[in-house]
Amino acid sequence: MSNAPLAVLRNAFGFDSFRSGQEEVVTHVVGGGDAVVLFPTGGGKSVCYQVPAICRDGVGVVVSPLISLMRDQIEFLEFHGVGAAALNSTLSRSEAADVMRAVEEGEIDLLYVTPERMANPKFREFLSGVEVALFAIDEAHCVSQWGHDFRPDYKSLSLIKSQFPGVPRVALTATADPETLADMIGCLDMEDARVFTASFDRPNIAYAVEPRSRNPKAQVDGFLSRHRGESGIVYCMGRKTVEKTADWLSSIGYSALPYHAGMDQSERDANQDAFIRGQVEVLVATVAFGMGIDKADVRYVVHMDLPSSLEAYYQETGRAGRDGLPAEALMVYGGGDVVKRRRMIHKSGAGIPAKRAEYAKLDALIGVCEAVGCRRKAILSHFGERHPGNCGNCDRCLSPASGRDGRAEAIAVVNLLEAAGEGYDSHDVVSFACASASKIAAGDGHRAAFNAIDASEAGWSSVLRQMVAAGLLESSLAARGSLAVTDEGRAVAAGAPFSLNADPSLIEVAVRKVGRKPSARPSTPRKPRAASSGGYAGSGSRRRRESGSPLLEALRRERDRIARRLGVKKYFVIHDSALKLMSELRPRNGSDLVAIKGVGPAKRDRFGMEFLNVIERYAA
Repeated sequence: MSNAPLAVLRNAFGFDSFRSGQEEVVTHVVGGGDAVVLFPTGGGKSVCYQVPAICRDGVGVVVSPLISLMRDQIEFLEFHGVGAAALNSTLSRSEAADVMRAVEEGEIDLLYVTPERMANPKFREFLSGVEVALFAIDEAHCVSQWGHDFRPDYKSLSLIKSQFPGVPRVALTATADPETLADMIGCLDMEDARVFTASFDRPNIAYAVEPRSRNPKAQVDGFLSRHRGESGIVYCMGRKTVEKTADWLSSIGYSALPYHAGMDQSERDANQDAFIRGQVEVLVATVAFGMGIDKADVRYVVHMDLPSSLEAYYQETGRAGRDGLPAEALMVYGGGDVVKRRRMIHKSGAGIPAKRAEYAKLDALIGVCEAVGCRRKAILSHFGERHPGNCGNCDRCLSPASGRDGRAEAIAVVNLLEAAGEGYDSHDVVSFACASASKIAAGDGHRAAFNAIDASEAGWSSVLRQMVAAGLLESSLAARGSLAVTDEGRAVAAGAPFSLNADPSLIEVAVRKVGRKPSARPSTPRKPRAASSGGYAGSGSRRRRESGSPLLEALRRERDRIARRLGVKKYFVIHDSALKLMSELRPRNGSDLVAIKGVGPAKRDRFGMEFLNVIERYAA
């Protein structure tokens, strides 16, 4: 062991203390233990393997799914004086040989490789000839058949345990529901590893979900206008939509660039770099952008179309507010989005179990869209985390939606499932409720309870989605989406209140279009919420009030000047959260400066005088 973890954190990265949960993981891995780490996006997962790799003798091997992610992290590490390199397809043969030589000579602390490289027997043979500090498997949900970014080459990573006995392994992800986590652990042969979890909650992000209006451009512009000059990401479903949206935003005064898999790699990289370096406000992208991208000052994420799943949505929105400052997430959706997503699943080459899982994941996302209660509670429930609701930082809590008493429907569903036992999914329940199937073994009393409720097939589908989103039911992906009643569901059956969305009409339209049984004509679609015209302030207005400090703005300008001079990303120099503390505390010397979280001795020595000069000018 060459370094103490806290000293590495302080000297290399400028932080006086670990974030919640990090120190336990680091101590465990430095001591040689295997770890499975579930921290939310922006929760500091990279520290959990970067610091142990520097502390332990040898090279830390990081398996990463994206070359752009490797490039971003290596640039960050090299800026902080840490030896880092990658082996991937962008290197020439001589460049790859130079990297391997540097590894053999002990010059590299962290080596980033793709899962395909790790699966290569010749590369594993090379590693057997050098000292390996640890193996880190980033975005580890990619190994699971239930994960939203399944990568078959991750399966080979289970070989690490037998080929490198005694070398600690760290598997990390930010988006794993309980079943994905269990599958991930099994696939990586990490049943004996210690599992570390942190709350998935991102309290600084304000969530809003709106039905698409008749003028979606005005709807999105109303939101973006509150964030002029700030960094943000706009996600679209298709490549053509990305191009058109980027052109439209540029035409109305935003600096915007597109990013999608159909572009030339060099153009994609250039646009990503321009966004990360703060040279462009908005990046309009498909899901090809973003996994693991560590840009700290993204103030908003907009989904102009329905994402593929709740896991994808939460990972993508988690790219906002990684500096801990207020940020916003807006999703705009329509019935047509659901039709497209279902069609994409149907046409995919996946097997029937995987398709059932994708349908269930999409239903979970729609349930959050339909939810009448706290969005945060509904989202966290999907990841197995209980939240009391009333978060005060989502559209439902700030502007409560109209709803109706849903206890009758909930009681009928709970009683049916409790009597029927295991193995029945939402299709079975809806079929029974609409008397179109009789395979569920239940008495006439259950059918009478359903018949007393005037609801269509689409209406019952919505009820079940909302019950899952509210935590009254649980859906098992491994058991073809079968439903189980939770303690909260039993409490509703015993008399606790339960509200249903009064008008899920957009989703009803979508359900009918994909071939379900026709239902009654939906009621008039509700008008877009006030958010579309800027009425839902979320956290953006609070951010604008904070940015009014002249000293803070001067410190930001100095930080940006330093970043341009060095040719690096702004947050490499220092995060906004540390600048905000500087503007409030106004340090007068190096001792005061190093006491600010996010500075540390290395940054004090390198940039401290420049920031102190700015503060002194304003004090004068």
